[in-house]
Amino acid sequence: MRRHSTRERVASPQLDVGRSEVTLSRLQLLVTRKLDGLLQGDYLGLLPGPGTEPGESREYRPGDDVRRMDWPVTARTTVPHVRQTIVDRELETWLAVDLSASLDFGTADCLKRDLALAAVAAMSHLTVRGGNRIGAVVGTGSNTYRVPARPGRRGAQTLLRSVARTERPAAGGRTDLAALIDALNRPPRRRGMAVVISDFLAPTGWERPLRRLAVRHDVLAVEVLDPRELELPDVGVLELVDPETGLVHEVQTTPAVRARYAAAASEQRAAISAALRHAGVGHLRLRTDSDWLLDIVRFVAAQRHARTRGTTR
Repeated sequence: MRRHSTRERVASPQLDVGRSEVTLSRLQLLVTRKLDGLLQGDYLGLLPGPGTEPGESREYRPGDDVRRMDWPVTARTTVPHVRQTIVDRELETWLAVDLSASLDFGTADCLKRDLALAAVAAMSHLTVRGGNRIGAVVGTGSNTYRVPARPGRRGAQTLLRSVARTERPAAGGRTDLAALIDALNRPPRRRGMAVVISDFLAPTGWERPLRRLAVRHDVLAVEVLDPRELELPDVGVLELVDPETGLVHEVQTTPAVRARYAAAASEQRAAISAALRHAGVGHLRLRTDSDWLLDIVRFVAAQRHARTRGTTR
């Protein structure tokens, strides 16, 4: 009888979890080479948010936000028009980074924690142009840390180092994702951008804080996952370890068990996608077995295309 354990976790040579400056420098260099020039202009955001400064009017297109209707122009021309807005001259971005013990898992090219750090590097690189400020709130289970918002590339580098060096409690634990998201609403700040990076495996309850956050800010949810969370391998007896509690379970990976597991995992991910969609936030999924940079490039390109068509999502 074969026995396989998920205690063995594969670290990526490209995104090693080591905290050395060399590792962070390589990550920043990789992000800079691949993403530099992806966004044109100093003040374009990652999402096609409406901004707050009034601009010109144009004809209404399906998918436009009806709250932006320009009623005076519509009445004068008898054709529906919407008022375009200009992105604010300075954008403040805040990241909510979930570093629960469940992210210390990976069976493909890297750990989910590595992927979360890569997302931090990419998001900060794409949003700090033109003196924009970026800060973060980091949850590690029982503890929460706030990294003050700082402007420019140097501020982004400081933030990345702070997130990478965040200490995890020895007991592990699960981050209160609802409280972590809610921390982005305190203190109240002007309209900006918020990015939530998590595997979203926390119990339900984070949807309402996410909706509150999206009322005032442009919000992007970055979901990180590993392929083993979607399906089990055919390896006989599989030893599963819950990184947040330390509990060990042995599972006989029969065809019936694998089918039920895949169905339950698919239902779980569909529920997460639906919750994010109902909250009105952007959704970017990154996997440990895919090219995360290419996934980010495709996402940003799709958002830019949506912006040029005048839609908001």
